[in-house]
Amino acid sequence: MRRWNGWGDESVAFALNKDALGFLAQRIGTGTPVADAEFGQASAQLKASRLPEHRLIDTSPEVRLRNALGQSLPDWLRLRYGVIDTAPDGVAYPESAQDVRELLAYAALHGVALIPQGGGTSVAGHLTAPSGTRSVAVNMTRMRQLLYLDTESQLATFGAGVFGPDLEAQLRARGYTLGHFPQSFEYSTLGGWVATRSSGQQSLRYGRIEQMFRGGSVETPAGTLHLPTFPASAAGPDLREMVLGSEGRLGIITEATVRVTAAPAYEAFHAVFFPSWSAAETAVRQVVQAGLSLSMLRLSNPLETTTMLALAGHKRIISLLERYLSLRGCKQGKCMLMIGVSGRKSLARAALREALALTLPHGGVHVGRTMGEKWKQNRFRNVYLRNAAWQHGYAIDTVETAVDWPRVEIMMRAVESAATVALALYGEKVHAYTHLSHLYAQGASVYTTFVYRLAGDYETDLARWKSLKKAASMAIVENGGTISHQHGVGGDHAPYLTAEKGRLGMSMLRALAEHVDPQQIMNPGKLLP
Repeated sequence: MRRWNGWGDESVAFALNKDALGFLAQRIGTGTPVADAEFGQASAQLKASRLPEHRLIDTSPEVRLRNALGQSLPDWLRLRYGVIDTAPDGVAYPESAQDVRELLAYAALHGVALIPQGGGTSVAGHLTAPSGTRSVAVNMTRMRQLLYLDTESQLATFGAGVFGPDLEAQLRARGYTLGHFPQSFEYSTLGGWVATRSSGQQSLRYGRIEQMFRGGSVETPAGTLHLPTFPASAAGPDLREMVLGSEGRLGIITEATVRVTAAPAYEAFHAVFFPSWSAAETAVRQVVQAGLSLSMLRLSNPLETTTMLALAGHKRIISLLERYLSLRGCKQGKCMLMIGVSGRKSLARAALREALALTLPHGGVHVGRTMGEKWKQNRFRNVYLRNAAWQHGYAIDTVETAVDWPRVEIMMRAVESAATVALALYGEKVHAYTHLSHLYAQGASVYTTFVYRLAGDYETDLARWKSLKKAASMAIVENGGTISHQHGVGGDHAPYLTAEKGRLGMSMLRALAEHVDPQQIMNPGKLLP
């Protein structure tokens, strides 16, 4: 059973051990647990649905609450404190493109907003309608079948509501993989990945979702948009680019055709430590620019490295590792790099050898596969730390961006500093740490995590989040970064989009949305405030 007010499955826990809690208390102070609202209490406060009846729409309070919000920190605050000031008036579960067209006609007739959703994993405020707007959450998860697999072209067509594990299971049974593994993999959907321009942890080998998405179908208020598949085309602008990142503003993706590859025969993850951030950044830049056949590079800055070791448990083993690294020159300020390889065993191992050789001149210390395999085991469980932290009185939030190499370190320090200053205004400390989650020849993503104490009441905690989010977002804009590398825009990032697209670019996007959706019934308020 999915948690209604947190991350993931109710049966899964990722506990913070005593040493980890002591580490946080030392960094930012002891947290005070907050009592959560009960599900029945929260659902009972929902206002009555304002919708005319429809065969596809469920207006029961319980279903509406479970489809009301995503996984952003403001969403969590509403759910945990029981302040449900926004919820859809109903929830629809279409099972075909015809059902979606029926819902579009209903929405146009009655002036109702449609909010497409899959697994509800958005961390950018994608799933709420503007205040006072009647809305229907269109849950796409019943459209999840593998519809066609072309083994010659290595293309697979799925219903857009397929969850990550179901998609991979259907492909692996036939010897293939998509290779798209965002941290939300277990609960996010293919349509959501396309609509938000998602990036998976092993995008270095398999590509981001824009490289995988080859075509499909979108139901818009103006009609059906069919996107045929081509290996390449010079026939004007690529209409797929209008759908990628559209976040439901143009219509609802019902089918997606994606490029798949043969399931890898071999896969391994290794850890390398460096004596400093400067050495580590130089090394990974050289590795990624060498064009090696790697599947992942993930570099943690010194504070994230310290945090990961503190949270790892196995105190004696970590102590021995720290002593060994110290003897090899990796002491205070050390950074950890995860290197992933996938594919044919001989080629993968050769790529790994080349990568490790490039790290040696920069003081890289290879410690083998143990830490890498542990990371792989927990790659989709680490997000459960948000639940554990909350139970001890701490909030966890993130921001992410991407910049060219000369601005990577500048951006990292600017975002961490902005968050520190923002919470200092409330007399609070923040534990802010960063990693480069995706690397490119041109630059890298900069992904920062914030841990700070909860105040214990909704209004104060929301105000703290707004202050931190604004400060971090302004630091990103002022230092020339994209406002989102992998989580989309939604409502939370929309105020900063003009700085990236420019006024002309925004007016072009608005004109496109108004052309296919003149009544503005499709996920209003997202992308275009």
